[in-house]
Amino acid sequence: MWFKGYKLPNMSSLLIWGLLWEITGQLELTFFVPPLSEVFVTLFNIIGTPAFTKALYETAVAFLGGVFFAIVIGIPIGIFMGRNRLLDELLLPWVNIFVSAPLTALVPVLMVLFGFGLKSIIITTTLFGIWIIILNTRAGVRQINRSLIEMSTSFGASPMDAFTKVYFWAALPEILGGVRIGVIRAVKGVIIGQLLISIVGFGALFELYASNFLMSHFWAVLIVLFALAFTISEFLGYLERKVSYYAASR
Repeated sequence: MWFKGYKLPNMSSLLIWGLLWEITGQLELTFFVPPLSEVFVTLFNIIGTPAFTKALYETAVAFLGGVFFAIVIGIPIGIFMGRNRLLDELLLPWVNIFVSAPLTALVPVLMVLFGFGLKSIIITTTLFGIWIIILNTRAGVRQINRSLIEMSTSFGASPMDAFTKVYFWAALPEILGGVRIGVIRAVKGVIIGQLLISIVGFGALFELYASNFLMSHFWAVLIVLFALAFTISEFLGYLERKVSYYAASR
């Protein structure tokens, strides 16, 4: 962030927004926005309670399960689409549809097919994150220098060797970029699943606090959720920058 030619610290924008939030809350312009200081006090009061710990565990299980399946399914599909023109033409329209479609509309269908438990929430999380991973992986594979593939073939590499030692590593910057965006979308998916399919985890806390107008509690849980998503995103962004030399070598 720059101001009059001077570079401000990276957290300056958050500090400014936090100050505006605190002023708005202190002026009591709306009950929906309590002071930020009150939100942090509430956060420290609830963060060690059994209800919060249980909600965090349930949300983490569903989120990690959904992200795991989005990665282990999405990356291979993206690589195969980037390699095989016929498969790409068959799957690409559907991938583009699901990337742009409102996936929340599919939640009732998932409830009918898989019930109201953890399985449906994990599937919802996976559906929110997988499509962008597929698209980014496909884009990375399609940018691979053809000489890398020809070299692996000339040295007798098997299809599995080419998959694990050429395609994956050469497309790694785009794969990590897709995973980073997919993780952010998966956060949305897990909360929607917990609100619409089964009122558990953070979804249950949001429902409880919103229905009882406990807005400081509501914002405290939301801040935790945002902080977790931001931390994961920044970590993946750091890894993405570390492997950016693979893109240059292509």
